[in-house]
Amino acid sequence: MVLVLSEGIVTEAGPLAPEQQLLVDVPGRGVRAATADTALLGHCEVGDSVIVNTQAADLALGSGGFDVVHVNLTRGLGGEGVAGAHVMKLNYSSLQHAVLAVEDGSADKLPSPKPVGVCFLHGQLAPFAWAVSQARPGTQLGYIQGGGGALPGGHSRTVIELREQGLLAGTITAGASYGGEAEAITLAGGIAHGIGELGWDAAVVAPGPGIIGSGSRLGHGGMAALDAAHTALALGCPVIVAPRMSNGDARDRHQGCSHHTQTVLGLLLAPVSVAAPQGAGEEITRGCGHTIVELDVDLVAYGASGLPAATMGRSIDDDPLFFGAALAAGELLASTIDAAS
Repeated sequence: MVLVLSEGIVTEAGPLAPEQQLLVDVPGRGVRAATADTALLGHCEVGDSVIVNTQAADLALGSGGFDVVHVNLTRGLGGEGVAGAHVMKLNYSSLQHAVLAVEDGSADKLPSPKPVGVCFLHGQLAPFAWAVSQARPGTQLGYIQGGGGALPGGHSRTVIELREQGLLAGTITAGASYGGEAEAITLAGGIAHGIGELGWDAAVVAPGPGIIGSGSRLGHGGMAALDAAHTALALGCPVIVAPRMSNGDARDRHQGCSHHTQTVLGLLLAPVSVAAPQGAGEEITRGCGHTIVELDVDLVAYGASGLPAATMGRSIDDDPLFFGAALAAGELLASTIDAAS
């Protein structure tokens, strides 16, 4: 349980960004890639002495396989926090910090029943948002980052790109996630704020980059989709699930419709709509009370959009089903917006 921490010296510092990319010389481990959460720790410069958490890189994890700066000893000890903030995130850890929560001073009422999309992986977010924009131009789609993957809201370059292109209207980090444009104590508070007070036409809930996994039925970050779907349903929102699907993943448990998705669909306490590319609906478990909708998707157009078109090292050509499922879900959500209002 003890943190795996080492002191190192920054040898190369990338441009200032929410997640600053670094090279750090760690004695006994060599020069290694690292990242610093500048919103929490401030920026780093060449020559800074930093404490890095090395465990993910030591374990050679496929996601998160880099060192993470824990504190900058040279210039990171003078933080003053956010004025007026009193809600803690990462509470009771050494990285606890106070934020201004959207629930403070809110109307605290249930939102109108606008649709909520639920993704299993961060890699689904870009095709999902793109498909919404193609099917319903001008849609104000907001992103709520929940659990299951990375917790820092600034860790995703995809979100920055989607915001710059106007494909996302805003971002909220909910629960243990932090560092978004707005902070929510709970997923319910984030959804209510986004589609209620900010006026989003719809919301999509997805984890940050990466995913936690054990290979077991219940021990994986995809279970965050169960919480997201139940929360949205409890708020009266129609739920559209973007199933995790693949015809390029070498692991049998993720072929076709992933066991992550099958488990969540089997555990859901109320029906939802599940999207699939035309002809792929049979991959999804039927008979569990959910509505499965098959749609034509334009993989070629998405591939030419310039948005991220690779997942876990596989291109859109290597794994068209993965991207097709996310595109179908975005298209289905877009068609649901006007019907729900």
